[in-house]
Amino acid sequence: MSRVLLTGGAGFIGGVVARQLRARGDTVVGVVRDPSRATALSEIGAGLVAGDLGSVGAIAAAMDGVDAVIHAAGQYRVGILASERPAMLDANEGTTRRVLEGAVRAGVPRTVVVSTVNVFGDTRGQTVDETYRRDLARGFLSYYDESKYRSHMAAEAAIAAGQSVVIVQPSQVYGAGDHSAFGAQLAQAAAGTLQYRALESLGLCVVHVEDLAAGIVAALDRGRLGEAYVLAGPALRMKEAIAAAEAAHALAAAGGGTALRAGGRGRVPAECAGGPVSIRWRHVLGDGRQGGAGARVPVAVRGGRVRRGVRQPLTHGGTDERGSPGSAGVVAGTVTRWRSTSGRPRAPTRQAAPP
Repeated sequence: MSRVLLTGGAGFIGGVVARQLRARGDTVVGVVRDPSRATALSEIGAGLVAGDLGSVGAIAAAMDGVDAVIHAAGQYRVGILASERPAMLDANEGTTRRVLEGAVRAGVPRTVVVSTVNVFGDTRGQTVDETYRRDLARGFLSYYDESKYRSHMAAEAAIAAGQSVVIVQPSQVYGAGDHSAFGAQLAQAAAGTLQYRALESLGLCVVHVEDLAAGIVAALDRGRLGEAYVLAGPALRMKEAIAAAEAAHALAAAGGGTALRAGGRGRVPAECAGGPVSIRWRHVLGDGRQGGAGARVPVAVRGGRVRRGVRQPLTHGGTDERGSPGSAGVVAGTVTRWRSTSGRPRAPTRQAAPP
């Protein structure tokens, strides 16, 4: 078990990282602006230190005795006013520099910096890896883009100076608790209330927040010092993500099934609680094929709830509609078949219900 200091633990990504660390027995110390508003961290047994990451001395003091640091704090907004730029730059680049300096002062043996694939800029449709370097002559896509690039460069400079740092670069993140514009569009599309479409041709890769957190923890445990790791899912266009969410809504509305949330959890009929069950699925954020339906995918069930098989790739023995191992994610499904403890196949008497 390790003692890990976590910044950004009250946020969308950091909160899931904290939960996964605590679940395996690690001690988590979260630096938060207002401990009274970080109840999600205190409820899982994380320690809280009040601070705004504005002082290297205070940061180093909070790091006393820790085995590692995960720096996940930052600010994500686009379309900000020019007057707001200094604050964003400090929240992203400035904070990263102070956390890294604090780690040096405290003698922390390993620091994981959560950066972003955004530092690659516009790759003009090219699929790139961690070795890619953007053409700075093309400028930046937003001030957020610039501030995160500068933050990333600060982490690379620390590595060059000999500091024990691992960088992770998430792509577009989705999942429960996502309050971004991307998440809002998907949520509205899945609810059938989307009133507009924006940036439909935007190319992006997506990763579920639970998978991302697992990747960050893996980088903490096994990442090579000085390396960067892209944590991303399959590439797609924004319009494809919206279409998938709308398809889930249409499936449920048509009575053809109940949409299970993209987070991968949903209720199944009580008589299926002994599992295993199968679900019929639809492609969501897959490998380019759209709308395939009909494959039966085994999922784990415990206490009447689906526990896996929806958000993950089809790696649980499922096949796609062509009879090949599946590679697309699942966003919507209906329990179609289950086996009793006697092994006799039966069909459920009720549809699966959302959590």
